[in-house]
Amino acid sequence: MRAFYITTPIYYVNDVPHLGHAYTTVAADALARYHRARGHATWFLTGTDEHGQNIEDVARARGKTPKQHADEVVVRFMDTWKRLDVSNDDFIRTTDERHIKVVHETWKRMEAAGDIYLGSYEGLYCKRCEAFYTEGQLEEGRRCPVHQAEATVVKEPSYFFRMSKYQDRLLEYYEKNPQVVLPEMRRNEIVSFIRSGLRDLSISRTSFKWGIPVPGDEKHVIYVWVDALTNYISALGGEGSEKYKTFWPSAVHLIGKDILRFHAVYWPAMLMSCGLPLPKHVLAHGWWTVRGQKISKSLPATRVDPNRLAEDIGPDSLRYFLLREVPLGLDGDFSYEALIGRHNSDLANDLGNLLHRTLAMTEKYVGGVVPRVTPALDETEPHKTIAGLAIRARDEAERHFEALAPSRALEAIWEFIRGANRYVDAAAPWTLAKDPARRSELDHVVHTFLEAGLWAAWLAAPVIPRKAREILGQLGLADAPIRWPTAWNQELSPGSRIQRGAPLFPRIDEAKQAELLSRWIPPEAQAAPPSVGAAALSQPESVAGSGTITYEEFARLDLRTAVVKHAEHIPKADKLLKLQLDMGGETRQVVAGIAEAYKPEDLLGRQVIFLANLKPAVIRGIESQGMILAAGDKQVLALSALDRDVPAGTKVR
Repeated sequence: MRAFYITTPIYYVNDVPHLGHAYTTVAADALARYHRARGHATWFLTGTDEHGQNIEDVARARGKTPKQHADEVVVRFMDTWKRLDVSNDDFIRTTDERHIKVVHETWKRMEAAGDIYLGSYEGLYCKRCEAFYTEGQLEEGRRCPVHQAEATVVKEPSYFFRMSKYQDRLLEYYEKNPQVVLPEMRRNEIVSFIRSGLRDLSISRTSFKWGIPVPGDEKHVIYVWVDALTNYISALGGEGSEKYKTFWPSAVHLIGKDILRFHAVYWPAMLMSCGLPLPKHVLAHGWWTVRGQKISKSLPATRVDPNRLAEDIGPDSLRYFLLREVPLGLDGDFSYEALIGRHNSDLANDLGNLLHRTLAMTEKYVGGVVPRVTPALDETEPHKTIAGLAIRARDEAERHFEALAPSRALEAIWEFIRGANRYVDAAAPWTLAKDPARRSELDHVVHTFLEAGLWAAWLAAPVIPRKAREILGQLGLADAPIRWPTAWNQELSPGSRIQRGAPLFPRIDEAKQAELLSRWIPPEAQAAPPSVGAAALSQPESVAGSGTITYEEFARLDLRTAVVKHAEHIPKADKLLKLQLDMGGETRQVVAGIAEAYKPEDLLGRQVIFLANLKPAVIRGIESQGMILAAGDKQVLALSALDRDVPAGTKVR
């Protein structure tokens, strides 16, 4: 049987779960649920990282022991994952004895390979990310590039790992296995980092005690990243266990891009030293910002609470938004208006409407019982069209889930759901019901749109598991397992009775939206501009119209080149596309009124000119973070472009 092993980072117990934690964990959960539905042996691991100087300091400040502090905080993560319907098979804590045992074994194997030696270390260290930096890697004021905290000078005896020994082996490995680090731009970063030269790594500390002691020298504690990374194997029981043999060859580490170096340089070098195989994939996703600002403890407006959102709008709506809004691997920007927009358009209007009206018609026209099909009708229109959409959605969703691209899988699934709504309109059961001679055709139509609801539930179940289960219940399949669909119009049993229930996704009206926003957004942030319409994309007042402007006014415009990495239609908006633009390492989301002139697939990889400092605006519930330039007035004639390709992010003057 095929196996699939997916891991999240183990989360540091100095924080409460926030949007970034939820995103990684929900994405891993969706991939695990997909593989379970396919019948694959699946293991999904998450957990907490509980050692290190930072935890020791925080606990001391709270008047707690480090273990007491960890025991309190870990419950927050466990409870959040339950609230978000996360189906992890295991939860590892670095304070678990099973973990400590394997960390000691790993140390001894690296030591036996001649890769550990005792020396002394002096360098710059960020306590918050437990990482050493060179002067060149730090920002002005010796600030950590991730946390913006000032790095401190550390000088102490230390054991070192001969990481420099593995520089050439790592480069050779990534050259032969380019698919290991994803996406491609992250692999390029890692290869560049390795080529710049690897230094031996300090892997022990003596200035604090909260950690796993070095075997044979308990004055030292093991460097927290050596400790933490080993969790992926310790949770399987170590190298000799059956679980390790089953799952490790298929390991996928899903992480944030800020910890890529640890997973794609340190960890593989450690595994090589131990004589163990490397993970199959390390997928580094992007960062979420909140209305353009990086998530930070010091900025309350950026602290999005996934627990509150799950309680107020439902866990499936939050899960769907996170995985549908941004392709896994790119940066994304969160806004509450965009979350509500996705809920109303995709979930309430498309999926919810499909189930609600088809169940109502099933009760009205055929007494609430699943009727029989007439196979010959599947070869006629519109039945042939919906059958083709179903098979294509299943195959495309498979392909994208396998490629670790849940957003693309959801695109394919929702294309089918919208097609199913069109099928109901085209088949017109309300007309067929008026003619007794067409009863067999009516039965076929009712069975077909109920089948479409079942396929939608099974296909979307990895992302919206709770609502998928509700759909099965309303279709009279409350006890049926979640599985992957196979044969079109053969999954529902004629004669079974539906159990019509409440609407799946009640629409959020303007009054309810205002209530939710006032609850979600901290008071100090509520002065920020609310949701605005398309008019917000007009030019700044100082440069509007046909009058002349000064050079200083022109210089205020930050025009850049960008490359279209992703494009998609916006539901119920015929003229609009949502684009993800690469600005040379930074991703921006833009709503562009170019859908009548360009298909999404025609834009991928295309270079455009982008106004980067336009005030963000929310359009159809989606935040637009700038504007691409195009020729034409009321009608788009062409996109502005350059006569040759230049690096993304290049300034246009």
